[in-house]
Amino acid sequence: MRTGRTLLGGAAALALLAGCGGGGDQGAGGVSPEEERALDNAAAMLDSNNIDVSADSMAANEADVAAEENAVGAETSNGQ
Repeated sequence: MRTGRTLLGGAAALALLAGCGGGGDQGAGGVSPEEERALDNAAAMLDSNNIDVSADSMAANEADVAAEENAVGAETSNGQ
């Protein structure tokens, strides 16, 4: 989640900096084509950052739990 906030902050800073400077080649919204591409890229990265943080997604995988229990059982029976 922290990465998303960082990217959003960076995009906001870029948008604020777009207001600085003189005329030049500005597109819609007063940003240059290069700045518009940068903002589009930042928005695409935010959109693609689909991390499921629900409680269900945080549960342990049953296969991983069984494998770990088997490994611990094998170590115990070997005297380790």
